[in-house]
Amino acid sequence: MNAIEIRNLTKHFGAKQAVNGLTMTVPQGAIYGFIGENGSGKSTTEKLICGLIPKSGGEIKLWGKDHRDQEVRSQIGVLIEAPGCFPNYTVWNNMKLQAANLGLKNENAEIRRVLRLVRMDGAASNKYKNCSLGMKQRIGIAFALLGNPQLLVLDEPINGLDADGMRIMREILTDLSHCGTTVLISSHILGELEKIATHYGIIRGGKMLREMTAEELNADCPTYVALKTDDTEKARAILERAFGRADIDEQTGEIRVYHASAEDTAKYLFGNFGIAVSEIRTAKISLEEYYIDLMKEGKE
Repeated sequence: MNAIEIRNLTKHFGAKQAVNGLTMTVPQGAIYGFIGENGSGKSTTEKLICGLIPKSGGEIKLWGKDHRDQEVRSQIGVLIEAPGCFPNYTVWNNMKLQAANLGLKNENAEIRRVLRLVRMDGAASNKYKNCSLGMKQRIGIAFALLGNPQLLVLDEPINGLDADGMRIMREILTDLSHCGTTVLISSHILGELEKIATHYGIIRGGKMLREMTAEELNADCPTYVALKTDDTEKARAILERAFGRADIDEQTGEIRVYHASAEDTAKYLFGNFGIAVSEIRTAKISLEEYYIDLMKEGKE
């Protein structure tokens, strides 16, 4: 079953069309990386899914039901922008207030459960204002997890985190997914998203540009040999004739060869043309490179 199904979704703010005929499918249990430029409609779409703003047109279904259904809405946890916490209250007391807002039973046990999930059980007595950015992000996710929702909607939850904070966030989201929770997460930090996402949706101008699984992305991002020589242009032309495709990376000055091994490439250049290779490595197209190329294609 799909956790989210969107068809021909639109949203207008006056004369501005923020979402324009969007279609989107998120399977149950997926970690869905929602990617797009600033102003592309990601946050607006997330707010529409959660019922925080009304749609102008189209259809949003959650587990096959209308997204405004009260039973369905009770299964959504949301972190968009920042949690509404009182800075002088402790983490525990802020959690108590949110649990009361949700009308939760056994609230103390539920708070302990979610604080353990987000690795914050040792900081319950800290005042919110004294928490680091990474801790505040995890508190926000803990807020969203109260009541054990089946769908978690997160808007840029890893922005501003250090390396350890990102690692913890990856572990949290992966654990949740393994337990059956569906995670819809938007982020500009594509290298981190690539480590956990099972599905992707790339949006531009309020429209879905491409949806794919992690396996499909992997198939579209080939491995290549990157090398440097003293005569880049000559070597590139030779390698293109021999192996079918060779590009020059404008940023690094490397030649990229897509259909050969590192050993074959170096041997061919030196053995047949006396061109020595000064540096050589094997690499793979990243999600970030794939996304940038896709954006360029659409603007040409």
